[in-house]
Amino acid sequence: MKKEQQQLDKVLSRFDVLALAFGAMIGWGWVVLAGDWIRQAGTMGSVLAFIGGGIMVVFVGLVYSELTSAMPETGGVNVFLQRAMGYRWAFIASWAIALGYVSVVAFEAVALPTVVEYLFPNYQVGYLWNIAGWDVYASWAGIGVIGSIIVTIINYRGLKQAAIFQIVCTVMLTVIGLVLIVGSPITDSPQNVSPMFVGGAAGLFAVLIMTPFMFVGFDVIPQTAAEINLPFKQIGKVLITSVIMAVTWYVGIAYAVGHSLSLEDIAKSALPTADALAAVMGTPWGGKLLIIAGIGGILTSWNAFFVGGSRILYVMAQTGMLPRALGHLHPKYKTPTNAILLIGVLSTIAPLFGRKTLVWLVDAGGLTIMMTYMLVSLSFIILRKREPKMDRPFRAGKSAWIGYAAFISSAFLAVLYLPGMPAALVWPYEWIIFGGWWLIGAYFFFKLPKKPFAANVRDWNEEVSKKRA
Repeated sequence: MKKEQQQLDKVLSRFDVLALAFGAMIGWGWVVLAGDWIRQAGTMGSVLAFIGGGIMVVFVGLVYSELTSAMPETGGVNVFLQRAMGYRWAFIASWAIALGYVSVVAFEAVALPTVVEYLFPNYQVGYLWNIAGWDVYASWAGIGVIGSIIVTIINYRGLKQAAIFQIVCTVMLTVIGLVLIVGSPITDSPQNVSPMFVGGAAGLFAVLIMTPFMFVGFDVIPQTAAEINLPFKQIGKVLITSVIMAVTWYVGIAYAVGHSLSLEDIAKSALPTADALAAVMGTPWGGKLLIIAGIGGILTSWNAFFVGGSRILYVMAQTGMLPRALGHLHPKYKTPTNAILLIGVLSTIAPLFGRKTLVWLVDAGGLTIMMTYMLVSLSFIILRKREPKMDRPFRAGKSAWIGYAAFISSAFLAVLYLPGMPAALVWPYEWIIFGGWWLIGAYFFFKLPKKPFAANVRDWNEEVSKKRA
């Protein structure tokens, strides 16, 4: 294979990168889950939870911005950890974030038929089975399966096509979402509007542990750094800009839904966010308009995490952590096709487990995301001390205090998922997802070579070229 066939193309512009990251973070989860936020924590409780989660993610975003500008290689997390902590820690962090990405992809495959159900009630036919009290129908699951196949094909055929698709869907979603965010505060609330706080500290923590899953997405940028056609300093600036935009978005959505509906309205609504826009616009068509735009949100998040997940599996394969087949690039499309197909299969299976998997995936994926953030923050601290003269085009402050803040805040949120805490993972389903993933990871971990094949994709390309010569 020729060298040029082993390299990913630099095809992403500034706007492509911003749309990829922001579209990934806002996604669809807020449409499905905003009602749960208000029921569990109230309007201001939800706002405070997202402000708290937002502070954490801003710290982490600054850490990622510096490290990405300093090491703009495909696979970001893998590269950061190898340089700072070594090959085996790089595997742990990469495997952890891989579940975060795959869980979002699977989440969207389940979310899509949920949306269609709002637009076309009672379309479910062909009963299959019941999982955790939820009846799964062939027509319902089939919508998710078809959507998964389409998104897989888009990603298979090239990143630039996926980026264009991302921009269109992100713009559509953002415009409609802003109507709700801006319109709600200037619209009269119902007399029995949702209370400011519900459930005390337990309710706030229950929403707080959802925030990592909602905010994950900016870290897709480091996974695709080698495909970004921007100065390294600008990559860091775009990344942190996308994080600030997402924090503002979620705080606005949480307030808008709580301000527009009562708890009774939320309890009987299939999708409270859609009903909130209908209330703001004074017409049922408002809800349908948000759902149509929300489908764009499903596709932005789905698409972005396909990109991020396939790139992290690709770099793990090329550095000897996973089977080499996952590191194969398509000779024409320059995409990691086998990694894309693997994620596509997992996404296609997800709808067969029913709607309850939405929350399972949020929680199980959220814990591994926090694990990755902790390790990346630790890498930031180590590299600041060990390599003070390292070229850092984007620098997150003069000292390493941001790294410590990112580590402590990430660790605090990670603890909330553990047994005995108010928002612990639910047994058995969420622990099965989490534990099963790490059992598979343990198999590959203990098969790791004593000496890594390559430190990053660039070195891998150089070694392959020498062997071919």
